[in-house]
Amino acid sequence: MARSAEPSSTGQRAYHGDPMDTPTSPFEAYDEKIAAAELRRYRKKGPNPWTQALVDALVAEGVQGTTLLDIGGGIGAIQHELLAAGSVSATSVDASSAYLDAAREESDRRGLSGRVTYHHGDFVEVAGSLPLVDVVTLERVLNVYPDWERLAELSAEHARRLYGIVIPRDTPFVRFVIRLINFNLRRQRKGLRAAVIPIDGVDRILQRKGFSRQVSARVGPAWQVAVYRRM
Repeated sequence: MARSAEPSSTGQRAYHGDPMDTPTSPFEAYDEKIAAAELRRYRKKGPNPWTQALVDALVAEGVQGTTLLDIGGGIGAIQHELLAAGSVSATSVDASSAYLDAAREESDRRGLSGRVTYHHGDFVEVAGSLPLVDVVTLERVLNVYPDWERLAELSAEHARRLYGIVIPRDTPFVRFVIRLINFNLRRQRKGLRAAVIPIDGVDRILQRKGFSRQVSARVGPAWQVAVYRRM
């Protein structure tokens, strides 16, 4: 799965890319230009603030010696940061081949290619073939997936210890921006849609899977970071 749109400098979720309305996956529309631009920014400035907040929260919970499953990991910022912080290996799943290629390029540049396994596809469809891990992350993924509850359930089942997410905050401002984004996507006949995901709904699903929320942090006007630990 591809990552969701980035906020602009004002905090609004500014949609980037040209998702194609295809019968397979709308996330393939995150093309090489978008992935290359994000990779250049990451190399120059490091992780985005919401990414860094999620990484910091996970590191505080303990990632030394852990295995990671990064769903919709984009250019691989979370993978690279957690491997640098002590994780021993990572599995990356993304429905955008352009993002996977960018993540591989960065892994190779850092000498980490032997520690990351890449899978191209929709996590929900390939979940049965993926390993259980210590840490699962979904950064700005639940809010662009058509059946976010199913995605949350399946992904939680793969986490032995920690589960981390970044989702839009549920505020009138964010809802207004998302309505504008979806209006433009419909006009362009694109298949991708964004949504506000209720954190209490995520809590309920994770609680049923044996997790409790340990961290909840706001990052700017648009994003919320949450980390769950298996009880």
